[in-house]
Amino acid sequence: MTKELSKRRVEGVGQGSLVGTLAKLLELMDEAVLVFDGAGRVLLANDAAQALMGGEDTLVGCDVRTVFSPAEDASGPFSREGLPFSCDGSSATVTCRVRGRSQILRLRCDSVDAPGETTMLVAVPEDAQLRESDDRDRTIAELRRANHRLSGALGIVLDTLDAEDVATLFSRVLTEIRDTMEADGTLMFLAEHDGFHLRGMTEGMDERRVPRFMPYARSAEMLATREGHAVRLRVKAPQAEDLRRGRLSMRDVVNEDTREVVRVHQSVLPPFASFLAVPVWFGGHVIAIIEVGWERQRSLRREDAQLLDSVAHYLAVQLMGAFTAMRTQHEERLSELGGELREELLASAGSGKQGLVDCLTDVLAQAAEELDATYVPLLPNPHQHLVMADLPLTGRRSVPVDLEALPQGAQGEDVRVVDLEDLPQLEQALRELGEPCVGVVVDAGVVADTPLSLMMLRPEGAEPLDEAEMAFLVRLGEDVRDIAEGEEARAQDKRISQALQTGMRNELQKVEGISAQGIYSSATAQAFVGGDFYDLIRLPGRRACVIMGDVSGKGVEAASVSAAVRTALGAYAWEGLQPARMVRSLNDFLLGFSRLETFATLFVGVADLAAGTLTYCSAGHPPAVLVRHDSGEIQLLDVQSGVVGAFHDMTYRNGSVHVRQGDVLLLYTDGTTEARDPKGAFFGEGGLRDMVMREVPRGFDGLLDRLLATLDAFTGRNLEDDVAMVALRFDDVPA
Repeated sequence: MTKELSKRRVEGVGQGSLVGTLAKLLELMDEAVLVFDGAGRVLLANDAAQALMGGEDTLVGCDVRTVFSPAEDASGPFSREGLPFSCDGSSATVTCRVRGRSQILRLRCDSVDAPGETTMLVAVPEDAQLRESDDRDRTIAELRRANHRLSGALGIVLDTLDAEDVATLFSRVLTEIRDTMEADGTLMFLAEHDGFHLRGMTEGMDERRVPRFMPYARSAEMLATREGHAVRLRVKAPQAEDLRRGRLSMRDVVNEDTREVVRVHQSVLPPFASFLAVPVWFGGHVIAIIEVGWERQRSLRREDAQLLDSVAHYLAVQLMGAFTAMRTQHEERLSELGGELREELLASAGSGKQGLVDCLTDVLAQAAEELDATYVPLLPNPHQHLVMADLPLTGRRSVPVDLEALPQGAQGEDVRVVDLEDLPQLEQALRELGEPCVGVVVDAGVVADTPLSLMMLRPEGAEPLDEAEMAFLVRLGEDVRDIAEGEEARAQDKRISQALQTGMRNELQKVEGISAQGIYSSATAQAFVGGDFYDLIRLPGRRACVIMGDVSGKGVEAASVSAAVRTALGAYAWEGLQPARMVRSLNDFLLGFSRLETFATLFVGVADLAAGTLTYCSAGHPPAVLVRHDSGEIQLLDVQSGVVGAFHDMTYRNGSVHVRQGDVLLLYTDGTTEARDPKGAFFGEGGLRDMVMREVPRGFDGLLDRLLATLDAFTGRNLEDDVAMVALRFDDVPA
């Protein structure tokens, strides 16, 4: 296929500037003008001729003998001498039957000095009254048509104002354009890095042969882009010699404005005989092509093209936003699917090598279905230096690809995804076999002692995989390698960390005079447990120590550090140390405990119920909230010190507050205030304050469950970090 459309000729009469001059002249004439060739085929008909002689059927392309009554037999060879008028320039009167009635025309017909024995005919109604009536009918029809077009254009504008998503926008706009133009269908192609991709069509078009992809400069889109405005196009009927060749691969397309004829590959033509190609411009670039078409050939009006240009100008901003949103949705869908497929692979890891291989086959088939492609495994045979492929149409065959010398393509650490356009020998071999030949080769090396190489193929003429889809395949390949090579180790880590966390998160001890609740919610249901922890320790002398901490990281390291911190603080509390001294000792302990860069934030509080005091040390932790029972006032415990386990020379301070009967203390980790809603807004300290003021007066029982439910509603049950909360109510302290 050539890389560009080729200008083959100017159809019909004249060449160069004469064509434009003649076209404008014919458009301005009130007289009906027909131009036909030596085979009697009508090459051109101005609007007056279409209205006077054609009615609802287009004149262009028909046999001129069928226009006049009595109709001549159009099945035999054409001869100008057989027409009911002479072609020597003399005046003649003939009968023409249109719209169910006959009318008498006065015409003159003569030869034109042009290739193909071209002949021009000029006609007017013989009856002046009939002509006046026809003019009046035509004017009324034009007014009705213009009103329909303008109201349709207004409908398009109004329909886009409240469109909430891409699918709604495309569906409404394309349907409205089709109905406004009284067309048979409308298609929309959006520009991407490699060409125009089909992104919308009106109802019923999915049953037709519609091109999914148009490469740049290889389709009718180039005409619209080059002209800069909507162009009126007509697909010519194939010639006898084209039909004798068998399969039609190229078709002639006529630009009705310039009469230029270009050769276009059949695979990128819409299923229309006449259509308008409308470019949508944004920032000096064509971002979309809208094709509005009719199944039968018809005369397309310049005014319709101008109207669609105006509509496209309005739609440009909306389409650009829709294009961006659609690309984001596509990437999000691929990311979501990648997570789902990874979970499937993780779930199969415990079923042995064969179970993992079977799951891998199913996962790749699901990926291919999402990409609208066919999954084809590649089977290297190093002994014979061959690569075999189970092709969907011709079965197992050797394919010309060297997996060890693939071009760079899209790459991960151990995965390559290469477009078939960069492997021309392989692409050509698939095309010659009649196999799908658009797609990529994926090479992930050796996985679970088995080479993992494959192709994702689409039919010839389909759109290539885009950057997001290739990146998805890279990630999927890396996930497969990661899971196959390290799942057993990760499973062991998970068991260890869960065991540590289970031992660490005992229920809060019962302390006489204090009602206590604790709750923990993981950001990822199946992820390794993290470093959030809490505890309530009963001490002698009507005292109690409450602890909440958050260790950085996740997995075994974080869980083991959390367990160590909890154990150490319990020992320090029983020694009777003040909170700041406990945290200082813990800091020295942590700096020698972990070889990784692990640190923690902590709240350590010692409640003396006999004295009604709470002494605390907040080491880089979010400030605790104290809710006064008598007034409902909220007080933040905001005496702050640095984090634990980061630096040797860190200073830690005690804070102190009096507590009264019924007061409620709320501790929480930063996953609470840093929770985000679907739009990215933080829950924040303001959200926390409002939540506490609303829920605490409703009673202590179930308080934390209600707080967590509020967070889930705010985030759409999509926490980005673990959340831990502890609530204490002081039931027996001095008034």
